[in-house]
Amino acid sequence: MAAVLVVDDDATVREVVITYLSKAGHTVTSAADGHEALASVASSQPELVVLDLMLPGIDGLEVCRRLRESGDIPVIMLTAKGSVNDRVVGLEVGADDYVTKPFSPRELVLRVDSVLRRTQEPVPVGGPVRSGDIVVDPGSRVVTRGDERVAMTVREFDLLHHFVSHAGTVFSREDLLRDVWGWSFGDDSTVTVHVRRLREKLETDPTHPVRLVTVWGVGYRWEDS
Repeated sequence: MAAVLVVDDDATVREVVITYLSKAGHTVTSAADGHEALASVASSQPELVVLDLMLPGIDGLEVCRRLRESGDIPVIMLTAKGSVNDRVVGLEVGADDYVTKPFSPRELVLRVDSVLRRTQEPVPVGGPVRSGDIVVDPGSRVVTRGDERVAMTVREFDLLHHFVSHAGTVFSREDLLRDVWGWSFGDDSTVTVHVRRLREKLETDPTHPVRLVTVWGVGYRWEDS
């Protein structure tokens, strides 16, 4: 169970989400706008934020950007139904997951539990995994490249650890949604955006990747250095 901050300017949505997350055992606080959300994160340090995209004042995208600049707290974005662009932009600024409105509160609880489980699950056997100058440590959930630490969201870390642990294996987007996200179905643009973000953080030239390569017509493969 975890401390969760719910950010939405719709009081009814806040009330419903708070009720379902509380019944699931979480300690829930709320905020109605971006300024209040950032202040709440600074003061109470929640373990996960459920963040509406459309907020008065500072919108959800900017809130997510600022959260990413200051730490790696997991973020689940609430986006408009059918707006692929909103979902993609949300993932690109660092959201770990998204749920589209109108949504099932039960689905949101499952998504929250899934993201939290990734941060709290036992350390996999085998310890840190190395690929060239990149070290992925599941115990501390830290990635280093050479002597520098590389900031990762929960999903980015999970995806990278999966790739590096299975270097040379080709995975389709559907494989990755199942193995990393735990989804039996979903929008495969989620995988595409996360792969792009990993390349931006780990490739010398993200437009010509040599570590995380595309296998055309199939998916992606990690090339061990």
